[in-house]
Amino acid sequence: MFVTLEGIDRSGKTTQAALLAEALGRETLLLREPGGTEVGERIRKVLKDPATELDPRAELLLFCAARAELCARVIRPALDDGHDVVCDRFIDSTVAYQGAARGLGVEAIRALNEFGTGGLKPDRTLLLRVEPATARERISDRTADRLEREDPAFFAAIAAAYDALAAAEPERFAIIDAAQPPDAVLAAALQSL
Repeated sequence: MFVTLEGIDRSGKTTQAALLAEALGRETLLLREPGGTEVGERIRKVLKDPATELDPRAELLLFCAARAELCARVIRPALDDGHDVVCDRFIDSTVAYQGAARGLGVEAIRALNEFGTGGLKPDRTLLLRVEPATARERISDRTADRLEREDPAFFAAIAAAYDALAAAEPERFAIIDAAQPPDAVLAAALQSL
């Protein structure tokens, strides 16, 4: 089973991905995007660095390059070997962030990711839904990265894009209230699988 976790920054994806992978068992592979490979981790540093200035198309292509590498070298082999995979972000993040919020277009991004992943799609996507204002409060306890520094309208566009994605594919998406305590979020995630 390939499970992805999606949501705006600070919705709890990283925490819940780790809890979910642990609950699913030892054979479950826990990954994050961008990352999960040597190249992916290098790309992650560039994308997260507040000092980095990127054209939106360059940003998109870096995310897609990291994802293509992760799919080819880690996710597909793990699934082929019978392992469950839990991934903190996947294609839907790029559709919401770069397609909707950056205005690059959803269909072009879908086509690019179809090519980069070789058509790999999650079996289940958990959308951790939290209001953008609540997420911003969670950021205030640390230094924000490059994307987290965007304005509230950017995150409102992302949240709306995620809602549209979930409405378009209700058989794949499970919407979970991420404002709940972490144990309640995990329980809802497990129940949705």
